[in-house]
Amino acid sequence: MESPYILILGCFDTKGEVFKYLRDQILQLGERVVTMNTGTMGSTSAFPVDIEAEAVAKAAGTTLEKIRKANDRGEAVAKMGAGAAGIIGQLVAGGHLKAAISMGGGGGTFIALSAMQGIPLGIPKLCITTLAAKDLSRPMGYKDITLMPSVVDVAGLNSIIQPIIGQAAAAICAMANLQSSEKTTHRGSIAISMFGNTTACVNQCTGLLEKAGYEVMAFHANGVGGSTMEALIREGVFAGVLDVTTTELADELCRGVCSAGPARLTAAAEADVPQVVVPGCLDMVNYAEPDTVPPKYHDRQLYSWAPNVTLMRTDVAENRVLGKEIGSKLEGANASIVLPLKGLSQIDAEGDIFHNPEVNRALFNSIKENAEPGLEVIEADYHINDQAFSEILVKKLLEKIHSTQALER
Repeated sequence: MESPYILILGCFDTKGEVFKYLRDQILQLGERVVTMNTGTMGSTSAFPVDIEAEAVAKAAGTTLEKIRKANDRGEAVAKMGAGAAGIIGQLVAGGHLKAAISMGGGGGTFIALSAMQGIPLGIPKLCITTLAAKDLSRPMGYKDITLMPSVVDVAGLNSIIQPIIGQAAAAICAMANLQSSEKTTHRGSIAISMFGNTTACVNQCTGLLEKAGYEVMAFHANGVGGSTMEALIREGVFAGVLDVTTTELADELCRGVCSAGPARLTAAAEADVPQVVVPGCLDMVNYAEPDTVPPKYHDRQLYSWAPNVTLMRTDVAENRVLGKEIGSKLEGANASIVLPLKGLSQIDAEGDIFHNPEVNRALFNSIKENAEPGLEVIEADYHINDQAFSEILVKKLLEKIHSTQALER
């Protein structure tokens, strides 16, 4: 029977010496190692390579010869990352992968982070990188990857990088062998989207759901949070979704900084996961500092939420488009939409800066007009942060979850 192992992946063609040192450190700690070469210009004789680069290229639908002839570094990095992710998916399915570790500069880091997308949450992933201080949110996606600064370039052994590699080896071995003592006692997990402007609603809903025996996972609707939530919904993590804060749709429409992309609000519908949707914070689009607001919006109503957060009030035309989009994305979904008639956010309360019932009514009417006949739309005469509104949301979501579970029995 195959024993569990730690995967080492990286560009062995140019960094064989440092990867040998990493492999030796992990072996000395008593772990079994499997190695994967993602370098396109050759391999190494410094240690046994279990999965060679040709196999990685083949998994990406190409060959090393084609990659070399193309002489396109960006394409090579993308292909080897995709191929490595495909092979890792097979290793995960085999059930013996206990952790993965890599190291590299720019190209090596992006290959490693792409490859690690194929590893589920909970399986340790670590990358020693020259880019640890950079914004790697895109290549990291929503995965629980630990980044460790290499300090110097990953170009050979020296008195700085050797202890870093040794520490990384010790860390990945410790993480791989950690046994959780916690026992799951909840009835299931619920995803909930939040913003500072909907915090009160989310906190109230969380308390009610936890009282009902559910674990609640909140996702900040800042683009990365929404896309992470969507990805985890597709992985079957949640029994239900309480999408309180759909503001990322407005940012996608108006090119704000919190867009989660065009796939936002599609995962639960596609996976038939029970969901309750609220047009929370669709009164606003998010930009950074005031000078980052596109020129065409300079005459719009703007509000400084923080020195680096500028909010723009959505208008009637944008709300009509957003209402149509919500109706379209929830077609065939196991969903209900609940409309907070007295305000969509903290600053959309009566007397506050973004309060505009006429603009909100355009959104509500558009949602109702574009919702298919089987999609329930509830008009609640409350502000989004009212306790009574939270109670409606939780009651409706629990009804949908229980109804779905009864049908599955």
